[in-house]
Amino acid sequence: MRAAIYYRVSTSDQSPQLQIDELREHASARGWTAVEYLDEGVSGRKNSRPGLDEMMDAVRKRKIDVVSVWKYDRFARSTQHLVAAAQEFASLGVDFVSYTQQVDTTTPMGKLFFTIMAGLAEFESDIISERVKAGMAAAGRKGIHLGRKPATTDQRNKIRDLLAAGCSI
Repeated sequence: MRAAIYYRVSTSDQSPQLQIDELREHASARGWTAVEYLDEGVSGRKNSRPGLDEMMDAVRKRKIDVVSVWKYDRFARSTQHLVAAAQEFASLGVDFVSYTQQVDTTTPMGKLFFTIMAGLAEFESDIISERVKAGMAAAGRKGIHLGRKPATTDQRNKIRDLLAAGCSI
């Protein structure tokens, strides 16, 4: 069986090594011929990622029989994206396995659990986003400036001079 193994970490200072080690071992134990795809420093909220796009291209060309991920949220944080991918996999006869959650879409229970976990992953992401926005709003109410410091008078004058000299922004 030809397996796509997909790894993702959100920031470049994180290591995908735990995912890599466990999924390689799992693929070997199942007798799969594995092709690995990696995205480093890319948010799971992005539906398009270099490694993911390459893997999906291989899936669509029917070079893959099963897609294996370490955890759902390494693949996608949006229920819509996860469910759409699962439907596409099903239409192409490709199975989906989430290793740590021990879910395999070849079974009815696996399909149900897959849908529930996708919803929980999106819920968790939305809660984190709400907390960040609330924290930023609270800081703003306290007069705490978030983001880049305002330009100094000297910097603004230099910018005006450069613009007057024909330089682009």
